[in-house]
Amino acid sequence: MATATAKQQEPDLALQPEQVKGKHIIVGVTGSIAAYKAAVLVRAFVKAGAEVRVVMTPIAKEFITPLTMATLSKHPVPVEFFNPENGEWNSHVNLGVWADALVVAPATANTLAKMAAGIADNLLLTTCLSARCPVFVAPAMDVDMWGHAATRANLETLRLRGVGVIAPGEGELASGLEGTGRMAEPEEIVARLEKSL
Repeated sequence: MATATAKQQEPDLALQPEQVKGKHIIVGVTGSIAAYKAAVLVRAFVKAGAEVRVVMTPIAKEFITPLTMATLSKHPVPVEFFNPENGEWNSHVNLGVWADALVVAPATANTLAKMAAGIADNLLLTTCLSARCPVFVAPAMDVDMWGHAATRANLETLRLRGVGVIAPGEGELASGLEGTGRMAEPEEIVARLEKSL
């Protein structure tokens, strides 16, 4: 009996297709070494039947290519406000209206600060400001950046505005330091969105 109770209390991190199937999810990718995890996250959502659009910041392209994300999401990946080759406009307003959920994963300290201040100097940030859906962030940064008073204040501001913060985990970081700052694993992010959707 005790075993059954323990099993019932364990969080189910597996995707539940009926909860995300047909949902419109934007995955925002920023310039972090953890950007590779965004590829796994996109694949998980698509496999569960969600329609996923990826929006990347210009710096994110230094860590993972738009081609990779476009292949996984099955949609073109906008990075700039318009396509310089043909002038086609990437409408952040349309993206914001389209989405059932928006998750910025990884969310750098820089992006969190800009979101808290309402700065909209790239396509992802303007999409966040236009979003009518629940917005989530999965921070990824070094331990000292995570613990900095400015980052803590920015996160509190975002929480007060209703942004869901998916806390990072502990472990070895890209800098070689140990501590909190590793982006949450894709299955944790999926589980959090499942509750929302």
